[in-house]
Amino acid sequence: MEPPEDTYGRTFVEVMSEKYSPENFPLRRGPGMAVVVVPTPAPQGSPVKDRLNLPIVLVLNSCGISRAGDRAEIAAFCAHVIELDLSHNKLQDWHEINKIVSNIPNLEFLNLSSNPLAEMTIEPRCGEGLSRVRRLVLNNTRVSWDTVMLLTTEIPELEQLFLCLNEYSGVSASSVVCPTLRLLHITDNSLQDWAEVRKFGTMFPNLETLVMANNNLVSIDDNKDILQRLFPNLRSINLHNSGFNRWEDIEKLNFFPKLEEVRLQGIPLLQTYTNTERRSLMIAQLPSISQLNGSVVTDCEREDAERFFIRYHLDYPEEELPYRYHSLVTKYGKLEPLAEIDLRPRFRAQVEVHCEEKNCLSLCQLSIRLDQTVAELKKQLTTVVQLSTNSMRIYYIDKCSAFGPEEMKYNTRALHSYSIQDGDEILVVPKTK
Repeated sequence: MEPPEDTYGRTFVEVMSEKYSPENFPLRRGPGMAVVVVPTPAPQGSPVKDRLNLPIVLVLNSCGISRAGDRAEIAAFCAHVIELDLSHNKLQDWHEINKIVSNIPNLEFLNLSSNPLAEMTIEPRCGEGLSRVRRLVLNNTRVSWDTVMLLTTEIPELEQLFLCLNEYSGVSASSVVCPTLRLLHITDNSLQDWAEVRKFGTMFPNLETLVMANNNLVSIDDNKDILQRLFPNLRSINLHNSGFNRWEDIEKLNFFPKLEEVRLQGIPLLQTYTNTERRSLMIAQLPSISQLNGSVVTDCEREDAERFFIRYHLDYPEEELPYRYHSLVTKYGKLEPLAEIDLRPRFRAQVEVHCEEKNCLSLCQLSIRLDQTVAELKKQLTTVVQLSTNSMRIYYIDKCSAFGPEEMKYNTRALHSYSIQDGDEILVVPKTK
């Protein structure tokens, strides 16, 4: 049940005092896990208790917060707080957000996800309270791109930025550069045109990780020289569920000079391949990566994949061979196709059935199932030799063995355990009374 709120919404101070009061959050932590803060005397009627047990990671999500409350009380209680989760609240005024964060001097992580920030603009210098934040989460806030750009100018040490589920179909170009940003997480938007992604390279020149899953990016349009300049430090990229349908787009990932990890599943190009083919062809196309879709690529796997790549393209016309094929042929030579060996167990065998009856030997050809038992074979033979199962003994004769007949005396034994081959013999002998 959502906590009650007054006409103006609940304040950060009210919720903090309520959640972390001694009655609701007793002091039972080990050394270093929590800090007991004793504030200066508060005015009469203040919601602040005489002491609170506040951890350094403050979680106040889904509490109906829309306002900051008294700045002095925030400063008194939160001087030690490093991480603050305010997701799923009702904050929609950047001035109120600034009142909170500007009084938490050691704040490094701020989560504002799912607060209604779509219509709210931010004025210059209003984001200065976030100046020490290194990781900022604005998922599902519909925050405007202009606001994002202003925040990056006022957060000089920003390293990680999360902008998922914000309905971006394009981003405005900016002359502002954020050289400290290392990770941009911008999944579940609508950035289909590479021209929009190109802007990230200009704005965040030292980006190391770009997570762009579920954007349905259609293609990578730039050439080698541009891609090397755009993302000179990119080490990891996630393009799950992109719209790629050409191998040329995969090959262009090689132009990012420091790329080590690629995540690329759910793209149209790979839908017709088996799982093994997908992974092998991707590894062979990306010679510098060390991880693919979360799994380490070993040296042995890479060699197998590259050899597979050559054999996979052996029957392609010369004009359709990818560039990578020629470089791998230079490395391994033009390989011959692998021999196809069927290791599945045989299911049937064609055998000769001999029956000794009244000193006369009769002969017929019979196809038998090898997954059946000796008892089931005897039932099959009753219609051939006109003997009941209880009045016959059967022997297996291996045509390639120097040994004599082997009696098949155990009714529950499976026929495949005898290694019966086409042309072998089954000898049926009537039991003597």
